[in-house]
Amino acid sequence: MKTLSPANILALGFMTFALFLGAGNIIFPPSAGLSAGENMWPTALGFLLTAVGLPLLTLVALARVGGGIQDLTAPLGRLPGLVLAVLVYLAIGPLFATPRTAVVSYEVGVVGLVGESWQTLLVYSLLYFAVVLFLALRPGRLVDNVGKLITPVLLLALVTLGIAAVLFPAGEVGEAATAYKQSPVVEGILQGYLTMDALGALVFGVVITRAIRDRQVQETHIVTRYTIIASVIAAIGLALVYLALFQLGSTSSSLVGEGANGGQILAAFVQYRFGTAGSLLLAVVITLACLTTAVGLISACGAFFSREFPVSYTQVVWVFTIFCMAVSNQGLDSLIRISVPVLVGLYPLAIVLVCLGLFSSSLARPQNIMRPVMLVALVFGIMDGLKAAGFMARDTVWMSAMPFSSQGLGWLVPAILMLAAALLVEHLRYGRVQRA
Repeated sequence: MKTLSPANILALGFMTFALFLGAGNIIFPPSAGLSAGENMWPTALGFLLTAVGLPLLTLVALARVGGGIQDLTAPLGRLPGLVLAVLVYLAIGPLFATPRTAVVSYEVGVVGLVGESWQTLLVYSLLYFAVVLFLALRPGRLVDNVGKLITPVLLLALVTLGIAAVLFPAGEVGEAATAYKQSPVVEGILQGYLTMDALGALVFGVVITRAIRDRQVQETHIVTRYTIIASVIAAIGLALVYLALFQLGSTSSSLVGEGANGGQILAAFVQYRFGTAGSLLLAVVITLACLTTAVGLISACGAFFSREFPVSYTQVVWVFTIFCMAVSNQGLDSLIRISVPVLVGLYPLAIVLVCLGLFSSSLARPQNIMRPVMLVALVFGIMDGLKAAGFMARDTVWMSAMPFSSQGLGWLVPAILMLAAALLVEHLRYGRVQRA
């Protein structure tokens, strides 16, 4: 029976950490910390629930069913499960998340050093995705290339930034914005959504299990155990990074104006604390974080589409990488404007899928529970997406009456009620069959 050494397990955990730590994970905590001010801790708690807790639960759920999203969606049926999986992979991969890694790393980490123009973005995206392509075409060496080489450099830069933020803050903790005074935990939860890590976890699960199996570990229970250990290592690392960045943001109100985004906050802090060398540090951190995420996303997409459709892994990687390079040159604002409604629509489905997937093995007929609850999540997710896109009014009477609707969580109570109803109906049906 083949097992992994402690060094390889740690490298696997570092790889998992690096896969999740993209630009959004570095940008959103400082902006949330700035807005939260003296309410930083309750806001950070909400943020950790969705940006750390939910991805961790997703990886655990995937590990228990085999590692892939198609295993998790099996109770939905072949076609609905495949459609959902394709939407998740496209959203988290070539359409939005992967091109965003290049644009964010360029705008936050490179523009301050070389200036901004479409020519420099084109050259940067070509070089960036050439490296992504090189690493993604060697998935069997993902642990070596990412976990052992790139991640230590990334960790060193983040530790330096985190220590500076905690021990040498730029100023006093600022005042909380209005929304963060009224409901800091909910605001933190919503900010955690923006990292896209819950959707990313649905994609990364297969990357992690594949990296383990490439080390000749084939027993399912051992693969599951190593996946969970790697997920816990990554969760601890992410939580520490987020808390340090929250502290950085909450004490930087003297450096930036109200409503500054995370990139501006980081740039102002490192310039204040480190000068020109700080700008170089920021460029290294952002670029490495984005690069590792892009490699993981492209590798996961290649594995999924080559398994589900008559195309090879290499073909998918080449096509998606070229497509991502082209999309990245459209600019960050366009990507965010298009992606937000899609993500708002997909998140309820992802959350319900993961939560039910954790307990599906204990249900006699999980499809009878998962299908109606997912249908409710789909309906409300579509409505939230239409509202985010501006195609549906936000203040309709019946929608406003739904609990948590104003916080973008209007789907939560209907999904819980449908879950209770489905469990009751299933219990009554199963009871009758048993009595008969």
